[in-house]
Amino acid sequence: MNPRVMIMKVAKFGGSSLADASQIKKVCDILLSDKSRRFLVVSAPGKRYKSDIKVTDLLIALAEARLAGKSGEKELHAVLKRYEEIASELGATEVITTIASNLRELSDADRSSPGKFIDALKAAGEDNCARLVAAYLSATGHSAYYCNPQDAGLVLTSDFGKAHVLPESYANLATLSEREGICVFPGFFGYSPEGDVVTFSRGGSDITGAILAASINATVYENWTDVDNVYAVNPSLVKNPFPIHEITYDEMRELAYAGFSVLHEEALYPAYLKGIPVHIRNTNNPSADGTKIVCKHDNYDSLVTGIAGEKGFCTLTMSKYLMNKEVGFLMKVLKIIADEDVSIEHVPSGIDSITIVIRSNELTAEKERRIVERISLELHVDEISVKRNLSIVMIVGEAMAKTVGTTARAASALSKAGINLEIINQGASEISVMFGVRDEYCNYAVRELYKEFFTK
Repeated sequence: MNPRVMIMKVAKFGGSSLADASQIKKVCDILLSDKSRRFLVVSAPGKRYKSDIKVTDLLIALAEARLAGKSGEKELHAVLKRYEEIASELGATEVITTIASNLRELSDADRSSPGKFIDALKAAGEDNCARLVAAYLSATGHSAYYCNPQDAGLVLTSDFGKAHVLPESYANLATLSEREGICVFPGFFGYSPEGDVVTFSRGGSDITGAILAASINATVYENWTDVDNVYAVNPSLVKNPFPIHEITYDEMRELAYAGFSVLHEEALYPAYLKGIPVHIRNTNNPSADGTKIVCKHDNYDSLVTGIAGEKGFCTLTMSKYLMNKEVGFLMKVLKIIADEDVSIEHVPSGIDSITIVIRSNELTAEKERRIVERISLELHVDEISVKRNLSIVMIVGEAMAKTVGTTARAASALSKAGINLEIINQGASEISVMFGVRDEYCNYAVRELYKEFFTK
């Protein structure tokens, strides 16, 4: 029997979609408009207006106050006030007693392990939002239930603030598809094998939604946010950017690497493994088509799917005559870098030279000194240098692999704009080209590439 005969959708809503009572009503209207939306994953309430503070940040402030030995009453009151205002407007005030009790219990918990304490309080934003939304749905006559991640079996590694899902979670969560009613599931956190609350990195509710979608073999994973589409470039850099209607997992992964922040970078993997489409949609404009993230393109809207740039890289470049004849040279270089617990981003190379691209925050001054010293002494290179303040700018698109001259066209556009290229590297799959430029040219380079590929 095909596990997808029954249509089931997982709908995850971000913090801006849950910021106040009116937004939560929108969410529930969207949810109830399609009976196949049986799973709702919620973030913590976000900003109601530009200068507002997210509930997660209020909870972090509470945790920090308690860890500093303060009462935390002011911070606790600020969190409770947000939930009370929402519950009152929704007519679901009975849940406030439970929320208040939960928050006070967490605030008064043992603080001997700061990471454990902070994670438990941070997770309370999503956890209590799920309680509140489930209570509102029930109060309006709909069959809905709050789902505790521990009871459901979402088991994560014991890494506070940066946990990863453990394999047994998928089989545990699969049983939820057998339950009746709407499952309201809090995002962002799960439980360690020891029974402690552990969170993903910030923005991790996207990951929760993808894990749940993969577990129940969802037909689609809907990720609701506050924009109509994913765009070909950061909207803050270009007016009226080109909307992307369809993008593949591989394209999204490449763009996310260069700072294309649409989903949490780990969120696509569970859906990718099961081949589940991800649909980005707008809570405030549910009739918009949105953007679908799929395994393969049905059609191409443009030669280049997206352009992104990110600052904060550096290069370690070394040269040695007849390097290519020295068996194991690159392996020795990588071993020295690995000994310093530094991860590598790219390795462009020539016959007698190698450039290692590293994120600047990984290569501290002390690690740089030790790495340069060891490579010089142990591998007897002719020259070695480190260049900082570099940005990675990428053009990505599967149609590029079928088109001659895209890289030359991009390089020419940057050259005409007066931007010197420190690095050019094309991925083996030919769906992306990476350019290294000085940090001060990052946004300028993105705009010039956008002009080249989308405005001519």
